[in-house]
Amino acid sequence: MARIRKAVLPVAGLGTRVLPATKAVPKEMLPVFDRPAIQYVVNEAIEAGIEHFVFVTGRNKSAIDDFFDRAYELESLLSEKGKQELLRQLEIERPKPGSMSFVRQQAPLGLGHAVWCARDVIGNEPFAVLLPDVIVKAFPSCMAQMVATYEEKGGNVIAVETVPETEVNKYGIVAPESQYNRTIKMRGMVEKPTVEEAPSNLSITGRYILQPEIFSFLGNQARGAGGEIQLTDAMAALMREQDFFALEYEGESFDCGSKQGYLRAFLQFALDHGEEGESSIETMRSVIKANKI
Repeated sequence: MARIRKAVLPVAGLGTRVLPATKAVPKEMLPVFDRPAIQYVVNEAIEAGIEHFVFVTGRNKSAIDDFFDRAYELESLLSEKGKQELLRQLEIERPKPGSMSFVRQQAPLGLGHAVWCARDVIGNEPFAVLLPDVIVKAFPSCMAQMVATYEEKGGNVIAVETVPETEVNKYGIVAPESQYNRTIKMRGMVEKPTVEEAPSNLSITGRYILQPEIFSFLGNQARGAGGEIQLTDAMAALMREQDFFALEYEGESFDCGSKQGYLRAFLQFALDHGEEGESSIETMRSVIKANKI
């Protein structure tokens, strides 16, 4: 069984749900406490053994390229000032040379089209997809849990989590065929079903492990909902030929593409910070007290 070595990160989106901040800053670069959101997603994938990242970018996204490059002036200044701990942190999170590729999605034609744009870099091997809007707090990482499931089951793997039954119309929902512990054999998926039509309350989280045959379906995929090439349509077609498993991972996701989801992520990771966690608690308490909440 081929190992999961590569990951696609679609970062071409405009981030309209968090305007006006994203007019000047890519949504993936918005800070979640002490680092940009995209760093959490990359760290999750690295923990799962991912060796090569394919960023599918668009206009005004050069800040992502720059962030993962060396900053010679900054590093020189830190060295002169003796700030060795900060230098060490930058070194730890700097990607290995040649481990990142950047391809362009010239038109906003949907998630499926963005994944298809990475086909030449991915080649003929299974790969991961991580939506950078979503940060997942999990130990081991969500993608590491998915890789373990893939190595046991093969096929294709999608991360899912339970949502209130009254909110299934906000998400892509999987249709279970059978379940063993947290692994569910899938028979289908439905995009934003009504409460009455929903086959379960297991929502798709934004983490996928897919076989390379998905590219053939994406390349011939007609436009679906919203006039875009939908990844879920291609997965539904591939599901007729290959097994799909939904993993009810252990952890919690944060939708940083929305203002309230971003706020929740910022607060949670501030509280979880090893050095700043206690101070963050006191700061939050003082703000709440000052506003008499």
